[in-house]
Amino acid sequence: MSLKQKLLVLGMVLSLFSQGLKAQEEKKVSKWTAHFQSTIIAQKHSGFKALYSGENSLADSAEPAATSLTATLFLGRKLWKGASVYVNPEVSGGKGLSFAQGVAGALNGETYRVGEVAPTVFIARAYLQQHIPIGNTTYERVQDDVNQVTELVPTSRITISAGKFAISDFYDDNAYSKDPRTQFLNWSVWANGAWDYPANTRGYTEGVVVELIKPKWAIRASTVAVPRIANFHLMEYKITKAHSETVEFEHKHSINGHPGNTALTISNTFSQAPSYADGLKALQTGDTALLNVIRGKQEHYAYGGKKLGIGLNIAQEVANGVGVFSRIGWNDGKDASWAFTEIDRTVTAGLSASGVRWKRSGDIWGLSGALNGISKPHRDFLKAGGYGFIIGDGNLNYGSEGIIETYYSAQFTKFLWVTFDYQFVNHPGYNKDRGPVHAFALRGHIAF
Repeated sequence: MSLKQKLLVLGMVLSLFSQGLKAQEEKKVSKWTAHFQSTIIAQKHSGFKALYSGENSLADSAEPAATSLTATLFLGRKLWKGASVYVNPEVSGGKGLSFAQGVAGALNGETYRVGEVAPTVFIARAYLQQHIPIGNTTYERVQDDVNQVTELVPTSRITISAGKFAISDFYDDNAYSKDPRTQFLNWSVWANGAWDYPANTRGYTEGVVVELIKPKWAIRASTVAVPRIANFHLMEYKITKAHSETVEFEHKHSINGHPGNTALTISNTFSQAPSYADGLKALQTGDTALLNVIRGKQEHYAYGGKKLGIGLNIAQEVANGVGVFSRIGWNDGKDASWAFTEIDRTVTAGLSASGVRWKRSGDIWGLSGALNGISKPHRDFLKAGGYGFIIGDGNLNYGSEGIIETYYSAQFTKFLWVTFDYQFVNHPGYNKDRGPVHAFALRGHIAF
């Protein structure tokens, strides 16, 4: 049986299992919640001009289609007043184009979760959540949803979430550009690319998030584990050496009756990441051990890496079913990228239109643009022949990486969406000597 056939069978089995759970839940009011998603993405890119290529380069000739799959069960249970526990078993498999290397704004947002070509089963999330009402608050009824039991939630509250989760579940939220399973695929469009957010290879971490939530604003703060090795599956939390803290200030507003929100996110991460200045010295002295640390091939066994990042996230509905969004991100770019991708500066903007405007309420069309850059130390390291865990052509004629992406998602049944996606990438890996690249994807998504 081929890999694609194995992935398809796994997806069908999990789908049927979850349908059975959901049918049982719909028969009664329950303290349980059960949802399911499965996403399959097939992607190709064109051949393009390349004056040279390195070990992390996107292949300059057309590759065979790269296929990825994820399937997730979202299970939850009420415990005591205001408390619930959520567990998400997940299976993932497949790969990205050139194994998700060669473009800092990588082309498939599902492949960052995939650690093995063969399907692998693991626990994506397992966390406890507690709501604590503040003052003389009102309550709102929240309906059953993904990782959400049906409950009355105080509109003014402190919410504590502790366990294993994706830190991006809580931060950098955007109604129009957040989920590569249903919206944009490019890493630097569905997330703030300059936020080297703490996560293992599949995108998850462990820690605590505390949120102060009011009807019009929220403040959230967290402390979580970081990878032991760049973009690695093993995590560590050492109070004086390895950890990551994030704070976000979010404000919800309305313009002419149309909702919107603005969020400012500040993060500071401590890890084993070496500096790019030390990486440049390692290239000159032939210190392969340190170079392998930056590439994500071995542990450093030394601490002192630090990365400060700031991000601004804006989403605004401008007409019924039409919204615009933008992200701006910056990090100091002194130490090696460690968890997400190799972007130190980013600006993105786009729009999203619901099919309700053309009598296809389940459809969505989106268009976005991203401009990514890196710091001078990062640039000098790549120019001298250095490699990170995402990019590196063995040389560099630096230019900002520009990406345009558009997609159309069509709803065929209550549970099934099919999406066509196109991306244009100029200066892939910040290199004027390579590209441009045209990438095409077909995505199937099941959710209920």
